Amino acid sequence: MDLVNGKVELVHGSGGRAMAELLQEIFFPAFDNEYLRQGNDQALFPVSGKRMVMTTDSHVISPLFFPGGDIGKLAVNGTINDIAMGGAVPLYLSAGFIIEEGFPLADLQKIAISMGETAKNAGVPIVTGDTKVVEKGKADGVFINTAGVGMLPDGIELSGNKPRKGDLVIVSGNIGDHGIAVLSCRKGMDFSTNVISDTAPLHQLVRAMIAAVPGKIKCLRDPTRGGLAAVLNELALQAKVGMMIKEKNVPILPEVKAACDFLGFDPLNLANEGKLVAICSPESSDTLIRAMHHNPLGRQAAIIGEIIDDENNLVHLETIAGGVRIIDWLYGDQLPRIC
Repeated sequence: MDLVNGKVELVHGSGGRAMAELLQEIFFPAFDNEYLRQGNDQALFPVSGKRMVMTTDSHVISPLFFPGGDIGKLAVNGTINDIAMGGAVPLYLSAGFIIEEGFPLADLQKIAISMGETAKNAGVPIVTGDTKVVEKGKADGVFINTAGVGMLPDGIELSGNKPRKGDLVIVSGNIGDHGIAVLSCRKGMDFSTNVISDTAPLHQLVRAMIAAVPGKIKCLRDPTRGGLAAVLNELALQAKVGMMIKEKNVPILPEVKAACDFLGFDPLNLANEGKLVAICSPESSDTLIRAMHHNPLGRQAAIIGEIIDDENNLVHLETIAGGVRIIDWLYGDQLPRIC
């Protein structure tokens, strides 16, 4: 990165390689501490003998309303999921709003009601917040930041540095639904689909998974920005391993695959908002898959690959045609403003 003359670009918020460079070269050195160095989607820290976790997320999606959800529902679920990916029980949320002057009050009310209902249904209340209004033209309707805290039960140790050779890679369901749902209702896009966003809180699915195979899950991640490809590359780099993924085993709705073929997109790079990736010990995989299949959010769960030795920490894809290619994370993003 050119830290003297360079400028922030859209690719720096995409969840891909450019964003990783931004974090590594600017934010991590500036904020360096033992909690940030954990390198996960949430920070683990002690409070009065307990293990607490905290995360924060900002939401700038366009459009604000999309098939299957809206920015409010997305904000609540996304933060709950970041807490859950650490194996923790989400407890409380905060919500901060940056609203553009002239934004319709009716739309703001819809978003607030959606957030409240989503939080109530998940059992994770919004307990504090903040509101700022900026001049017309200085924002794009409304941006929302949510933060969350949770508690990590004793005996649970999940981290992206734990996967080892022979461990299996599991995805909880069909990938790419959120990306295609949002794209289908953007101005200027000339295609239609019945696909709806998969946005959902995953903490109850995670609880069932951990209970089914205690101590056997190495790590969990939700493949949001940058999609499945970004998460797999991130974990391979963090754990200093490689992966071999079987394309035929990756669950994708036919409608999503058709839309990707039409648009020239790779579904592995599309955002998801209600799916998770789990890496677990091979001897526990069948039990874990059965437990996931009993939960509505894990009905399509599948083993998609395994951890391998690779000094370059690459993610390999065994294609349906029988070849092998490298799955790299995008430098930028197929679809900005997706969450």
